[in-house]
Amino acid sequence: MSELFALVAGAFSLLCFYLYLKHNYWKRNGIPTVKGCVPLLGHMLPIITKRMNFAEFTRLAYEEHKDHSMIGIYKGTRPVLIVRDPNLVKIVLQSNFSNFQENGRKVVAEVDPLLSKHPLFTYGEAWSTGRNQLTRAFSNVRLKTLFPAVSGVCKKFEDFLNGRLKTSNKYEVDMKTLFSRFAGEIVANGGLGIEGYCFKDEAGASAFHSLAGNMFAKSLGAIVTFHYPRINRLLKFRFLPKSLDRFFRDVVSDNLKIRRNDSRLRNDFFQFMIDLEKTGDVIDEEKVTAHVVSLYLDGTETSSITLNFISHDLAVNPEIQEKLRKEVRSTIEKHGGLTFDALKDMTYMNQVISESQRLHSAVGYLQKLCTEEFELQGSDGLTYRIKPGMEVDISIFGLHTDPRYWVNPDVFDPERFNNERKQTIEKMTFLPFNEGPRICVGMKMALLQMKACLATLLSYYNLELSPRTQLPLKVSPLYILSEPIGRNWVYVSKL
Repeated sequence: MSELFALVAGAFSLLCFYLYLKHNYWKRNGIPTVKGCVPLLGHMLPIITKRMNFAEFTRLAYEEHKDHSMIGIYKGTRPVLIVRDPNLVKIVLQSNFSNFQENGRKVVAEVDPLLSKHPLFTYGEAWSTGRNQLTRAFSNVRLKTLFPAVSGVCKKFEDFLNGRLKTSNKYEVDMKTLFSRFAGEIVANGGLGIEGYCFKDEAGASAFHSLAGNMFAKSLGAIVTFHYPRINRLLKFRFLPKSLDRFFRDVVSDNLKIRRNDSRLRNDFFQFMIDLEKTGDVIDEEKVTAHVVSLYLDGTETSSITLNFISHDLAVNPEIQEKLRKEVRSTIEKHGGLTFDALKDMTYMNQVISESQRLHSAVGYLQKLCTEEFELQGSDGLTYRIKPGMEVDISIFGLHTDPRYWVNPDVFDPERFNNERKQTIEKMTFLPFNEGPRICVGMKMALLQMKACLATLLSYYNLELSPRTQLPLKVSPLYILSEPIGRNWVYVSKL
């Protein structure tokens, strides 16, 4: 018995010594450490127990160390560096991109074959080739040819709202759900050239906007996928549901069959991807499907989240809503309708979108991976020689609301982004679409569809906050991306 006790005591002592060494890594390297480290779990306990969104955690960590350029945390026993200094952010995202070219989020290719080809998860030549293709797909010329499809969705959107307002003066709606319909129909019509049924209630779960379901809800699989890549190589959690994988394979296969026997000229995204992936008469169906999945996930979720927060900011700031409405109406009148050029001309709308993204970014943090050893030197004198494999996180929430860079950061003020004042914004403190070589390749498309949606909405309808909305807005701990607790409820009424 005494021998067993000694063995257990010895093993426990070794474990304690191991954890001591692991959780003192940052102290040994002279980097300040965030409070609240728990043995084995590190700083991940509130995230695992769903008490906090990781983006909110990085914001709190950012704010806890206001005078430091970089700080350390632990994901389990793995040390992770958070950089706060805009100069360090620039090094990681732009000037020394080759040292940090991989994203920290990883999926296992065997279980997520389509998602593994998403630009977020690729690197090296595969990333470079895919990005070049998508850059061409979202050029201004191509977006202009896609605009008739966007305009058609705007008409469906208007008809949907008018239908809801036939029996009532006000339509109370969760705006995220409403905008998911719009974004989903854009991807279906403009991206794939098919009907999405997003404005047809009878379509139910088969409607294009509802396919992902709770994919972005925080689950054990999602936590492991995004924060414990080494563990996920063993457990092999999949992020893209099998049903969605199968659905898009079938959609692409069926669409290809139709187009092989249809000589009509098509200008949608799907046709462009077919042309890109065609070698002779052979089309790489797997790659085309992967492109479609990327388009769906990027085009529906982040755009609807951003529109959701914009609608909230407009509802609680009626004077800004009215100012934007006047710009929308006068610009539409000037151009003789809601055209591609009219949307480009709406400069105050750009300001409103940017300011809402500053306050409520859809993605609250960035994860990068060091791929080549490099010495980081902060403006406060902190120095750390980072090794390959080390994760580097950047708090978008923290940078976007830091009073060092933004006067009255909690106030919604679109004038921050007018022609004069936006020149004074410090570089790398505004990152709604990432920055550097990995800046969001679909940014122009996202802005086009968001501006078209807002122009339609404000031309004919008024937005008023519903008392069901919980104020102030707080990010839900139950989702990977930004979702307000209790949702954003708004009354929509005709003008």
